[in-house]
Amino acid sequence: MHVLNGKLMTHAVNVLLVGAGGTGSRMLEKLVALHRALLAKGHPAGLDVTVVDPDTVSTANIGRQAFYPGDVGRFKSDVLVNRANMALEGVIWKSEPAILSTRASLDRFDLVIGAVDNRAARLAILRGLENCASGTRYWLDTGNRATDGQVVLGQVTSRRKVNDDMMRLPHIAEFYADLIDASAEDKDNTPSCSLAEALEKQSLYINPTVSDFAANLLWKLFTEGRLDTQGVFINLNRMMVTPLRVDPEVWARFGIVRDGKRRKVEQPSMVAKRRKKQQVQQVQQERQEEAVTA
Repeated sequence: MHVLNGKLMTHAVNVLLVGAGGTGSRMLEKLVALHRALLAKGHPAGLDVTVVDPDTVSTANIGRQAFYPGDVGRFKSDVLVNRANMALEGVIWKSEPAILSTRASLDRFDLVIGAVDNRAARLAILRGLENCASGTRYWLDTGNRATDGQVVLGQVTSRRKVNDDMMRLPHIAEFYADLIDASAEDKDNTPSCSLAEALEKQSLYINPTVSDFAANLLWKLFTEGRLDTQGVFINLNRMMVTPLRVDPEVWARFGIVRDGKRRKVEQPSMVAKRRKKQQVQQVQQERQEEAVTA
């Protein structure tokens, strides 16, 4: 069982939404509703949201993402944040039309929501959270393919920490390290030229479905104060949803080690490269020793 840090119920929850496309645009709609609902239930300030995305709205986005013809050519983050600020009273949510860097520090955020479609962006989120001066922050990852997807709520600690909480929620990169491996990026990631082409790549309803489950996870966390499930795996073709339980035994089946020590999650390609280098050095050393003996 995971228990929410009570401090998040005493001030505005600072949220960074990375990605404003298929899932991200739907997710912002859910955050508007969540903000209103938290205030109605007595939260002192609700959410304070910043949206980061470098892309502009194209005609192919109309229909699958939360945009309209009049939005074409404008930055996605600007469109969504302006819409949210007009819908809500007394808030100034922020837009940053930019790419998140691995050198960024995300100290001012309590929760980072990743709604990205590439491994480099996930790596930037992870490193940005690790770059924080101290503490532990939530990372809610949302991702999908054509008809399936995942929602995983995890926690990331500052790289300065030596020890690790045994019950810290593992994040998506601990479950699937290849999802932060930029060298394994899908080469066919070119934008669609039309809605029809976009729908050939993804189901019309996979993004809204993923965002619904992500928002519900946050709703349960902030209203009940605890979670026994930290995510779900969704398959629209099979009409199946598989929960990811908060359970060290489940984590262990994914190879996640919990012994009180903090471990850095690395890109698998970097680990393989380092091992290969070590093997070459070992062979060279053995040959040198054999030459000296001879």
